[in-house]
Amino acid sequence: MLKQKRQLFEYLFMVADLAVVSVAWVVAYCLRFMTDIVPVDKGVPEFGPYLSMTVFIWLIWAFVFRRMGLYRPMRGVRRARELWVLVNANALAILLLISITYLFREKSVQFSRLVFVYFWALATVFTVGQRAMLRFLLRELRRKGYNLRYMLIVGAGRVAGDLASRVRLHQELGIQLLGCLSKTADEKRGPGGIPVVGRYEDVGQFIGRTDLDQIVVALPLEDHQRLPEIMAQLKDSIVDIKIVPDLYQFASLGGAIEEFEGLPVISLQECPLDGINLFTKRVVDLVLGCSLLVVFSPLMLLISALVKLSSRGPIFFKQERVSFDGSRFSILKFRTMYMNAESHGPGWTTPGDHRVTPLGRFLRSTSLDELPQLLNVIKGDMSIVGPRPERPVFIQEFRRRIPRYMLRHKVPAGITGWAQVNGWRGDTSIDKRIEYDLYYIEHWSLLLDLKILWLTLFKGFRNRNAY
Repeated sequence: MLKQKRQLFEYLFMVADLAVVSVAWVVAYCLRFMTDIVPVDKGVPEFGPYLSMTVFIWLIWAFVFRRMGLYRPMRGVRRARELWVLVNANALAILLLISITYLFREKSVQFSRLVFVYFWALATVFTVGQRAMLRFLLRELRRKGYNLRYMLIVGAGRVAGDLASRVRLHQELGIQLLGCLSKTADEKRGPGGIPVVGRYEDVGQFIGRTDLDQIVVALPLEDHQRLPEIMAQLKDSIVDIKIVPDLYQFASLGGAIEEFEGLPVISLQECPLDGINLFTKRVVDLVLGCSLLVVFSPLMLLISALVKLSSRGPIFFKQERVSFDGSRFSILKFRTMYMNAESHGPGWTTPGDHRVTPLGRFLRSTSLDELPQLLNVIKGDMSIVGPRPERPVFIQEFRRRIPRYMLRHKVPAGITGWAQVNGWRGDTSIDKRIEYDLYYIEHWSLLLDLKILWLTLFKGFRNRNAY
């Protein structure tokens, strides 16, 4: 029932979005050609070609809004975040629409550029206003008790509490919790304040109630041996029955439910960066890597000369690092230390480290020593955006001490990353870096990569923790 109701609201929002952008397109035409805001010098064009463009508008807006997650449940997402996504989605959609008009336009039809400007502004305002009004109306209807559905949870553990929290976040679904069943029913309240209304063996007594629409079995892992008994009581029930397994302790990355030849498969550890996504990221890396190498080549030649003149030794420093799927490669940097700096073994640099050259200290603090890694990106050893690669000698230590550390190797290592732009680089908490790296992996998208690149321009080069 939850899935059907969610799909119903997805279609409701989609229809409302397409309706208001259609109105925005018509209003944009009227503003341009039926008002004197900007004088019309070449006559008023026929409305027919503009009307035919609504088909492309529907297809483009539906595609872009869905791809940008505007029809997915935004659990706990602030409305400011939805507003920001709407603004970006309308901007991307208008660019695609303009491209379509230039690609398929007839010689006799010239669409006004000012109409597109009006349309972009109106579509943004209308979709934002429409969604705010629709959410307000839904909340008011639910608050007044219209079209409510009632749910009973079998279980009183962590999963039951999380399920109750998510249901309460989406009041627009109209799901009301009758309570939960526990093993003993000794307490009046379960997790998250859910009222305990009975024990597991009482579930059969609720089947005949007219105010019950769905039963969700969310047993704690230690009570899963009771599942056959509970399902036996529910075999003749006509209400919807769902099972939410208690697998939190095993899920580590990107948990999801898949289907293989009709067999449901629960994925506990999966990275979104695979298949076409990984291919797309590689293409972007090649384009950006080659472009940035051309842009920075004069600076790199200057740094090379300064490194060679300032101290004895090679220009570049090579060091073994670990990247995607545990593969090893030699990372390239401008040399910032004197020769034989690690003759006594590997170690972190410290404040005032005598092994670092004066030029090297400047290169480290500005991250200019990492420019040669663009060659690693072009070669395919690493990506422009991703977790920073670490040395094998330190990985063995970190994997024993830090839970889930090795999951950061499920994506290519990067020159810059989510942890770096948030200040966790150099001599900072490795635990916090892992936390930010795992967030990046779980929420990866090209938009997130572009956001990280944008933030790198402002706060990704200066390294206050470099020695």
